[in-house]
This record gives sequence, structure tokens and C-alpha cells, in this order.
Amino acid sequence: MPSSETLYHIGFGRDDLGAPLPTLALLSGDPDRARHIAERYLTDVRKLSENRGLNSYVGRLPNGQAVLSATSGMGAPSLSIVVNELVQVGIRTIIRVGTCGSIQPHIKPGSVVITSAALCRQGAANDIAPIEYPAAADPFLTVTLAQAARAQGVEHYVGITASVDTFYEGQERTGSANPHLLRALRGVTEEYRRLNVLNYEMESGTLFKMGGVYGFAAGCVCGVIAQRTEGENVVLETKATAVENAIRVAVEAAALWLARQSA
Repeated sequence: MPSSETLYHIGFGRDDLGAPLPTLALLSGDPDRARHIAERYLTDVRKLSENRGLNSYVGRLPNGQAVLSATSGMGAPSLSIVVNELVQVGIRTIIRVGTCGSIQPHIKPGSVVITSAALCRQGAANDIAPIEYPAAADPFLTVTLAQAARAQGVEHYVGITASVDTFYEGQERTGSANPHLLRALRGVTEEYRRLNVLNYEMESGTLFKMGGVYGFAAGCVCGVIAQRTEGENVVLETKATAVENAIRVAVEAAALWLARQSA
């Protein structure tokens, strides 16, 4: 049952959402991205909370549908807390709006990846369901995201994501404070590339397992901000374009999804 009480981490409850009650959340790791979505893409925006940096806003899409723009924080453990509490207040669809690094040479910075399923290397996910449990996005929401990308004219790719717990070691970065990777991680990017994995990110695997176990529709679209076949660093010149493209796709998909749910 949806909770009317204020949830400890997200800082609001069902009664704070107003009417009509939103059932869809656009979930960003970055609180500034959640704020940007609310301020630029929604109307009648109201701040729900900025508790612990987990900024949350309620507003309306251009067609009047109510949605949340919320923050998950970085990584799967933080996301798992936020998602659990969002479901408690009545959210039934979550679209992650993130960033990622491509590991395929044809997927360039500035484009977006829509994740259909995740190769899930995440400890938080193992607390939700066994390792063998599929980390799969809702197939209909994935199709809706792809349709939205086409409608927005955004270069996009649909496929499998490697969803891992760490930004440096777990994504085989050696140019950091720890250049000495575990043997199990040496060569993992090339191995994943040969398995037709498209990209690295840090949350979708746990989100998808939670969707399967909790019974909500989960999807993910990420702007490509690094090209790991060329280097380890974020490509700052195209980061803003990549993020904006991911947001545009997510917002369009949210409108399409909610219109179909109410038809």
C-alpha cells in the first residue's frame, strides 16, 4: 500500500504529491539533473524535498500528466533505497536518466543507449534477487524509449549494458589512485565487447531486478559521455549534448507511456 508518511530518505510521503497522483518517476543520479528536468521540461513544478541531496520535484508534462523528477544518488546501493521508497509512495514506472561509457567503437559520445537488459555485477542487486535472476528492463517501456528517440531524432542504440558497482576498478580504469586491477578485471572490457555489451553504467541492473521483484515497469536511457575504445576519460565537449539527448528521450517516452496507460 502507498505510504502517506514521510519516508526517511526521500523526505516526502504520498500525501505530499497532490492530485492527480504521479505514478511515473524520471530518476537521475545527479541532483542537478533532476532539478534541470523539473525546471526545463515540466510545468507547475513543486519541490518535494532536497533531503540528503536526493532532490525530488513533482510537476506536469506538457500534456498535463503528473510525474516526479527524482534523484537516486550515485551507485546501486543509494538507488535501491530511493526506489524502494518511491514504490512505497505509489510510483509504478521508473525511467533512469543517466550517463554511461560506450565500449563499442560505433557508439559515439553524444548518442544515447537504451538498455534492454543488464549484465549485473552489483552487490545491492544480490540482496534483491539471486545472481541468476534476470536483470531485464520492461520490454514495452524499452520499445517506448526507442520510439521516443526516433521521434526526437536522437541517435540511439538498444542493447545490453554492463551494470557495475565501481567507476574505476569495475570499469577497468587504470589511470586512477589504484592502477593495480584484480586479475578478474583485467581484460574485462574487451571480453564484454565481444559479448556485444554496449556500455558501462552503475545502476540499471539493480533497478531492473527491483522492477521484476517489486512489480513496477523499469527502463533506462543513458547519454554516452565516454568512449572506452579510445580512452578512460569523460569527453567533456559532448557531455551536455549527451545528457540533454537522454533527457529528451526520457521525457518523450514518459508522455507516450502515460498516454497509453490511460487510453
